[in-house]
Amino acid sequence: MISIFLSYPQPHKREQMEFIQGIIDSLKDKDISPRTLGVTDYDNNAPLAAIRRLMLECDGFITVAFGRTYINSGMGKMNTDMEGIEPYDLSGKWLTSPYCQIETAMAYQLGLPILTMLEKDVIAEGILEKGVTGLYLPEFDLSKDVKKYLSSSEWRQTISQWETNVRKVNELKGYPPKIY
Repeated sequence: MISIFLSYPQPHKREQMEFIQGIIDSLKDKDISPRTLGVTDYDNNAPLAAIRRLMLECDGFITVAFGRTYINSGMGKMNTDMEGIEPYDLSGKWLTSPYCQIETAMAYQLGLPILTMLEKDVIAEGILEKGVTGLYLPEFDLSKDVKKYLSSSEWRQTISQWETNVRKVNELKGYPPKIY
């Protein structure tokens, strides 16, 4: 069975837990085993060392950027005094866990196929911005039916492309590196 690293902030809403379970079930149907530090795997070492160690055993990476901190009222670049720079409204948006940024960057550095998914209204910044890792970032809406999303053509096409890359990594890991 192929192992992948599945990263997500601890769910705090039932819909988030159902979404993660749907992703897990979808992966297991493809004989892909999702592994998550503190859920399926445990390590008493420093968190970043534990994350790296687990990632080295995996052939792919998925992060699900759930909303974690809600911004009721907020502004970006407030009080700017520079020409051409405008403040922007952050009201009604969510921040996700910093580990969604950290773990995605670590997976990128290891060369793992990455699939990053953002919950609707989560701020897409840093490595979560579209195009930073070179991959399409699907946005999902938890107010809609999870099963319907996971059977949609958007999900099937996205996961299929990512899965092809994961299976290629798994195959190539069996061969020694070429120096010519």
